[in-house]
Amino acid sequence: MSALRKWLVAGLLVIVPVAITLAVLNWIVGTLDQTLLILPRTWHPDQVLGYHIPGFGVLLTLAILLIVGAVASNFVGRRLVKFGDAIVHRIPVVRSIYSSVKQVSDTLFSESGNAFRKAVLIEWPRPGVWTIAFVTGVPGGGVERQLEGDFVSVYVPTTPNPTGGYFVMLRRSDCIELAMSVDDALKYVVSMGVVAPKAIP
Repeated sequence: MSALRKWLVAGLLVIVPVAITLAVLNWIVGTLDQTLLILPRTWHPDQVLGYHIPGFGVLLTLAILLIVGAVASNFVGRRLVKFGDAIVHRIPVVRSIYSSVKQVSDTLFSESGNAFRKAVLIEWPRPGVWTIAFVTGVPGGGVERQLEGDFVSVYVPTTPNPTGGYFVMLRRSDCIELAMSVDDALKYVVSMGVVAPKAIP
């Protein structure tokens, strides 16, 4: 029985990561393939080729992102983006949603942004218990005036799903900067500590 159990565990260790990876990729490709709906029916690859090939939506999405990025990077494009922002900010409900999403995306994807650029070790949720967190910036919006000392904004991810977590403000002195990349820190969190980052000499 011990040999059968060993083989079963070994099989799970091989199959489970592959199955989950394929499932996630299938979901991503299937979702991006929905962008083909913006094309006329006669232009769909299924109609042109006569059979379905998954993944054309990924290519279309990349093409759209590249075209929009190229347009938004020149002078005329920037003016158009500002004009569009001005229109959106005049719509009451949409304004609040769009502004919040845009601020987060600008922070995360901007080359000059500092969000999730530094992994730190903090005591959470009580003294004596430690976890990995990510510095997202410094307190603002008047909050900093209510805090005495040097504080940083920190995101504490949950395991194994790091998209859920907690936003806290801690003294900078209470955060221990880690000598590991954000990617390694995320892997450490997602794997529940199983995949430890390589030690940096």
